[in-house]
Formats: sequence, C-alpha cells, structure tokens
Amino acid sequence: MTSNNNKIALVTGGSRGLGKNMALSLAKKGINVVMTYNSKEDEAREVIVEIEQMGVKAAALRLSAGEVGSFDGFFEQVTRVLKGFGAERFDFLINNAGIGINAPITDTTEEQFDLLMNIHLKGVYFLTQKALPLINDGGRIINLSSGLARFTAPGYSVYAAMKGAIETLTKYQAKELGARGITANVVAPGAIETDFGGGAVRDNPAYNAAVAGVTALGRAGLPDDIGGVVAFLCTEDARWINGQRIEVAGGANL
Repeated sequence: MTSNNNKIALVTGGSRGLGKNMALSLAKKGINVVMTYNSKEDEAREVIVEIEQMGVKAAALRLSAGEVGSFDGFFEQVTRVLKGFGAERFDFLINNAGIGINAPITDTTEEQFDLLMNIHLKGVYFLTQKALPLINDGGRIINLSSGLARFTAPGYSVYAAMKGAIETLTKYQAKELGARGITANVVAPGAIETDFGGGAVRDNPAYNAAVAGVTALGRAGLPDDIGGVVAFLCTEDARWINGQRIEVAGGANL
C-alpha cells in the first residue's frame, strides 16, 4: 500500500452502489478518497468510516452532479479537503454519479431528457473541465458508461445516448490531455444488482433471470465486479491504457 499512500481519488456518487464499491476498492490499494453524495449523507459517512479503518484518508462532500453552477463552490470545498490531506491536487477523477430513468421514446419528456443530459453528459463535461487545474500531471480520468451504449434495452434511449456521448468525449479527453500525461478511459458496466433504476436488476427475479440468460457467465453483475476494475485503472500497471472502453459485463449479449 505504501506506493499509493499519497495518491488521491475523487469519486462522484460514492455513498452507495458502484461508487461505494469503487471508493472501497481504491482505499484497499492505499489510495486516499474524496467522494461525493447527493442526498445520502449518513450512508456516505458510513463509507468514510470504513475507508478510514483501512488506514487511508477519506472525506465526503455533497455534490449535485447535474448543477454546473454549483461546481465552483464544490471545488473550493475540494481544495480545502486536499489541504487537510496535505495536498494541493489530486490524481484520479472517477465520474460515476448517475441516475436511471426508464421510459419509452414515445413517452419520454423534455424534463427527463434534460435531467439525464445534465447529470450524465453536461455535468461530467464541466466537472472534468473545472477539475483539470487540480488534477496532477500523470493523473487519470475514468468515466462511467454502460453496456447499454453497445446493446439495447427498451426504455433507456436517453440514458444510453448520453453514455454513447461520454464514450466519444473520453477519446477527446485522452487526446487533448495526453500532453499532461493524463489518461482517460471508460468503464462500461453491464446490468448490476444495485438500487440503480429502482433496483430492477436486484429486486425483480424475472429481470435478473433475463440478464443472467444473455450473459456468458450466467448471472447478473454485482458491485464487487466493478470497483476493482476502476481501482486497477488507477495503478501504475494501467499506465498505457488510454482512450479505451472497457466493458465489465460478464460477456453480456455477445
């Protein structure tokens, strides 16, 4: 763990689900964690306690990932937290925060479209832009996409379209930030048993079985399947991976 104990990751949406698993997986590698939550402050505090028990530093800040106007104030808070960690910058940005809305194209409202766009595309774009002065040269950006950007599941047209945009954006980030030694990659989970999208995969046995049936490894994904991949991308072993989409879906819809 000693090689990472001065490295710091910022994980958005870290209080539950995949983000929580990412934060814990990073901490297991000795990486300090600043994570955000939207409304689940108590859950975020519990994650912080768990991380600190691993002997690394951790902090939780509130962030509304779709409200670009709040980002300047957010990064003022990040700067204060970093000072408390004895640092001026951080190393790894993991753009994980997100929500799911399932609605057919015929029923999707402009309000739903804008909400998903603001959180999954506009928010990611400008949060990353505003983070860049605080990211160390040689750092990493990891954006979260979805298997749904490659295959389809009715009702996720807007969500998947935003994730497709994120995959293109990631390549541009890799190209434009290469001069600073910053890599940018996409991790694209398949269907995971979390409370995402109302907990459909986790709580609906028929849906869970359908996911398992189209997955080569014969089951739906778990948060533990994802966090370690994100943590790996923050290690020296992953230094030459850049501009790539890594689908972590057990071989779904092959």
